[in-house]
Amino acid sequence: MKNDTFLLYGAYGYTGELIARHAGEYGLRPVLAGRDEVRLRTLADRLGFEYRCLGLDDPALLDRTLAEFPLVLHCAGPFIRTAKAMLEACLRTGTHYLDITGEIPVFGQAQRRDQRAREANILLMPGVGFDVVPTDCIAAFLHQALPSADRLELAFATVGGGVSHGTASSMLQKLGYPSAERRNGEIVPAPLGKRTLTVPFPRKERFVMSIPWGDVFTAYHTTKIPNIVVYTGIAPARYRWIKWLRHFNWLLRLSLVRKYLQRKIDRRPAGPSDEQRRTARSLVWGRVQDPDGMSEEARLQSADGYTLTVQAGLLIVGKVLAGEWKAGYHTPAGLFGPGLVLELPGVQRERLVEGEWEPA
Repeated sequence: MKNDTFLLYGAYGYTGELIARHAGEYGLRPVLAGRDEVRLRTLADRLGFEYRCLGLDDPALLDRTLAEFPLVLHCAGPFIRTAKAMLEACLRTGTHYLDITGEIPVFGQAQRRDQRAREANILLMPGVGFDVVPTDCIAAFLHQALPSADRLELAFATVGGGVSHGTASSMLQKLGYPSAERRNGEIVPAPLGKRTLTVPFPRKERFVMSIPWGDVFTAYHTTKIPNIVVYTGIAPARYRWIKWLRHFNWLLRLSLVRKYLQRKIDRRPAGPSDEQRRTARSLVWGRVQDPDGMSEEARLQSADGYTLTVQAGLLIVGKVLAGEWKAGYHTPAGLFGPGLVLELPGVQRERLVEGEWEPA
C-alpha cells in the first residue's frame, strides 16, 4: 500500500465527499468506504477511486478492510453512535484513527483508549476538522504566551455558509440536554447559554453564548488549563428563544420529537453550496487569564468551517502517512503545535498587544 492511500469512511456524506473531491490536491488517494454501495460506486466512478462497502456492525469485515490500510479518516456521524466501533477496530488492526467529530463524549472515548493505542502503536486523533483544529491551536498559542493561565475562554462564529445534514443531526443528538464547561479540571453540566460575552472577532464584535464544544475536553488535554468555557456566535433574539426553550428540554428529548426534527433535516439541502462556502468565513477568538490578573488574547479568521475541515483533515492525514505521529491519544495542537492552523490556506492570526491587534 502506497503512503498516499487511506480509508475514507463515510465518503458519500457531505463532508466526506468534499474530502474525497480535494484529496488529490494534497497528493492523497483515498479508498472510499461506507454502507450504501450504490452511492459509493457512483462517487467512486465519478472521482476515479476504489471503494469498499461495509458497515460498522460487521466487525469481521471491518477488521479485514482496515487491515489493508495504515489510516482511516472517519467521517460518518453522529460520532457518538459510530466512533466506538471504529476505534475498537483500529486497535485490533493497528490502524491510525482520525475523525472530524466535535462531540465531547467521543474525545473521551478516544482518550480512555490511550494506553491501548500506545500498546498497539497507533495514533488516535478525533477532531481533525473545524472541530477542533483552529480553537485547539488558539488555546495552545495562548498557553505558550501565558503558561500560568488557569482560565481559558474560546469563541467562534461563522459569517455566511450553512449547515450540513451530518452537523445538524449531531446537533439534534444534544438537543434537550445540558451544555458543559470545565471547572477545576472537571467537566460539569451547565445550562446551554448560561454564559454570554461580546467578543472582538475580526471584522466586528459579536454576541456569543456558551455551548458544549469539543474544546471543553481537548483544550484541557492540550494545555492543562483547568477552567474552560467555549462560546459560539448567535443573534441576541435567537439566544432569548433558546433560553425560553430550556423549559421544554424534557419534550426535546422525546423520540417522537427527535424523529420529526430528523425528517425536517433530511428534507433540507445536503449542505452549503460551493459558492456559499467560498464566500463564508470562520472567526475564532480566545483569552486566557492567570490568578494574578494577567491575560492574553488572540484571534484568527479562516475559510468556512467545511472548507477548513477538508484542508485540516487532509493536511493531518498527509502528516501521519509521512510518519509525523506518536502512539496514543493526541489533540491536533498537542501533537503538531499551535502553528498547525497557520499551514492552512488563508488563515490569519492576530494577538492583542497593548490594546492593538497585531499579526502573530
